[in-house]
Amino acid sequence: MEKGEKIRLQKIIADAGIASRRKAEELITAGAVTVNGKKASLGDKADPYKDRINVAGRDIVLNKNAKKFYIMLHKPRGFITTMSDEGGRKCVAELVDDVPARLFPVGRLDRESEGLLFMTNDGAFSNLISHPSTHFPKTYRVTVRPRITEDQLTKLTTGVVIEGRMSMPAAVHVVKSEQDRTVLEIVLEEGRNRQIRKMCEAIGLEVARLKRTAIGPIKLGMLQPGKYRELTPDEMRAIRSYSQKLNN
Repeated sequence: MEKGEKIRLQKIIADAGIASRRKAEELITAGAVTVNGKKASLGDKADPYKDRINVAGRDIVLNKNAKKFYIMLHKPRGFITTMSDEGGRKCVAELVDDVPARLFPVGRLDRESEGLLFMTNDGAFSNLISHPSTHFPKTYRVTVRPRITEDQLTKLTTGVVIEGRMSMPAAVHVVKSEQDRTVLEIVLEEGRNRQIRKMCEAIGLEVARLKRTAIGPIKLGMLQPGKYRELTPDEMRAIRSYSQKLNN
């Protein structure tokens, strides 16, 4: 990003580490972004080194030399995937508050779900993982009640109508089957809000536990709930290589 270059506002906001591009678009649409004192519209561009860009009352100040952080967090149950909450609920920001940068989550996990969550201050990385066009697969271990039937398993695999729209086909296989519950591994290539819970509810199953175990080639491994670590250079290369394969 060079001086004098006009850039889409959502990219500027993401590059500044304030929010992901998708969230930035929501902020613009909600009227929370101004450029030189005038309310911005989706699709507007600006020069971040010349124009005064304000997001929710805070001016953007870019630092091209700021370190980029790429964090993998094991989100515990009971935390919401936001950086703050007016209702005082526990947020994932509390778990990474010793990182010397303003991070934002890449994608989401609902309050009662747990597992792997990426956090970063790099908007391009967030877009790489979470943009709907990439279909970056995410793997979940899901315990459902009661025991799943063959018909229900087929429906989860081929797609379920939720909120008037068919879900994409998913890779689903049974990890463990007991009399009153089943443990499934589900791989999704889309990320609609509370998607697995809604898919299961639509076919008469209750989700008792939901844990994300992998995002693309990166696995949660033995990282303990509430703990985080930086992604290694090898993991970052694996993510970029995986993304290139998806787009070819």
